[in-house]
Amino acid sequence: MNAYQNKRRWKYILLAFAVIIASGSLFYTKYLVINIAKSERTRAQVWAMSMKQVISADDDDFLPYVFAVRDSSIVPAIVTDEKGDIQSAKGLDSTKTYIPPIPDAIKDQNAPKYDPDYFKHELQIMKKQNEPIKIPVPRGYWLIYYKESPLLTQLRYFPYVQLSVIAIFLLAAYTAFNSSRKSEQNQVWVGLAKETAHQLGTPISSLMAWIELIKDKFNAEDDPLIAEMENDVQRLEIVADRFSKIGSKPKLEEHSVYEVVEDFVNYFKIRVSNNISFELTGNKDLKAGLNIPLFDWVVENLLKNAVNAIQDKGSIKVNISTNKVKDQILIDITDTGKGIPRSKFATVFQPGYTTRKRGWGLGLSLTKRMVENYHNGQIFVRDSELGKGSTFRIILKNIRDDK
Repeated sequence: MNAYQNKRRWKYILLAFAVIIASGSLFYTKYLVINIAKSERTRAQVWAMSMKQVISADDDDFLPYVFAVRDSSIVPAIVTDEKGDIQSAKGLDSTKTYIPPIPDAIKDQNAPKYDPDYFKHELQIMKKQNEPIKIPVPRGYWLIYYKESPLLTQLRYFPYVQLSVIAIFLLAAYTAFNSSRKSEQNQVWVGLAKETAHQLGTPISSLMAWIELIKDKFNAEDDPLIAEMENDVQRLEIVADRFSKIGSKPKLEEHSVYEVVEDFVNYFKIRVSNNISFELTGNKDLKAGLNIPLFDWVVENLLKNAVNAIQDKGSIKVNISTNKVKDQILIDITDTGKGIPRSKFATVFQPGYTTRKRGWGLGLSLTKRMVENYHNGQIFVRDSELGKGSTFRIILKNIRDDK
């Protein structure tokens, strides 16, 4: 299992653990809500029974005890008759349910007054929250509607608020930690790349000197083998130059995209199997700001990726076109390899992701970084079908001559 797969597995494990915790919290809160709701309904039923006793009681000495039980069990409630007309209410806002004596109301216009709309609003809330309690009265029956206590209402929403706060905190912590970790990784990569470039410098210089000595000693100025050796040593110089540029902002210069890609394709195709054919097509007049050593690295990684995807025999096509509306250069690299599942279109650019047993999973990750961070472009899998091949697209800013 490679590093990316291991990382993804741990993400799933942590996500599952978080879901279990959240589900447990919601389940336990729901359990408490159900029990508190039962308790409140019992209190409402006691209050309803006390109302019934007050209406039907003949013993005035017993009424104080009934009132005491009723007042101790009170929840916000409204009593209506079978027609829906409000008969009584308890536990509501006294400033909106108070009916002052007429003389007092005339004297003080700012005194609390009866608000019928308030009753209707509260009654609608109660009807939505709980089933009414029905009690018989001498001329029919009454319906007692009651409202949840503030504690129960808060408890219903508490787990969602709690989990939201925890989620925000974890997201902020993860973002900060991830940013710090990426910064540390970048520093390590930059240091390793520059040290690699430094270490390559000495043997490359020695190889160049040895080639010159071979030319002089064996009079091999025109030997094609020596010429290929020189090409490979120059390639090593380019590789060392690439590593030295990682971590610093490279200088972009105006170049013909077709010519740059053509030069590398011509170098690359003679170093792979003859069973793989190469075809370069497109507009030769398009220009973009490029750093040739780094952009060659981009093309190299994509071509190597295409070669590795082809099992035995196949073809690789590179097409360079333009999107005139957005003023963009489009570079499509298409192979006839094994293809990429649609679910992996974004994953292939993740560091550590590879389908090869001996792969490091860094090629496409570095390619994405060089295109997006250094050339201000875009790269993505434009299309792919299993068993038929894939197309990677690079988008660069077009530099027009008429600007």
